[in-house]
Amino acid sequence: MAYTIERVDCLPEVVAEWEHESWKKAQTLQIEHFWPLDHGHEPKTAVRMLHDGASISVIFRVEDQYIVAKGTEYQDRTHLDSCAEFFIEPVAGKGYLNFEFNCGGTLLLTYIEDARRTETGFEKYTHVPWDVVSGMEVHSSLSAPIVEEITEPTTWTLSYRIPKRVFETYVGPLESLVGMQMRGNVYKCADESSHMHWGYWADIGDELNFHQPDKFVPIGLA
Repeated sequence: MAYTIERVDCLPEVVAEWEHESWKKAQTLQIEHFWPLDHGHEPKTAVRMLHDGASISVIFRVEDQYIVAKGTEYQDRTHLDSCAEFFIEPVAGKGYLNFEFNCGGTLLLTYIEDARRTETGFEKYTHVPWDVVSGMEVHSSLSAPIVEEITEPTTWTLSYRIPKRVFETYVGPLESLVGMQMRGNVYKCADESSHMHWGYWADIGDELNFHQPDKFVPIGLA
């Protein structure tokens, strides 16, 4: 299993719809695997990515239900909400970043060098400060907070752009993203929905734990 982020001269506008022409070159990956302890809700989730050498654009399209989004501030615990996640290791052996957005566009982001669990989180990790991500463009079709659960079927989209300087903060200077070979995984979860679920693109094995960088799969940049 692998994914190629195709290169374009001009990235889609962050507000561009899923079907917009600017996304046509992107390959589509599907989150089709769900942990067997979910509560009967497996939202159909598709993801597209593109890059221009300086930034990566990401868009999720989720056919969802039982939607909550209580987090409204940067670094709120968005995985408890209806959440779409992209974990990426830019350079082998130099840690990974977990972009965890709820459906309202609120982000939790950590740089993790040692994902072994401890009482306080992980063996070695850093909460990414706001000034590193303050220039990121983000757009969601829903708005947080969503405290009273949306119970009717609802399709939502989330798109954002990751400048390479976010990676460079932790892995050092990158001349260009062109040709880089990264590793990662993509997830859909909602820990505190009435129909909690945990979906993943690449297999996570026998443990319900998204933080397993040894199970990340290749993500190449054309």
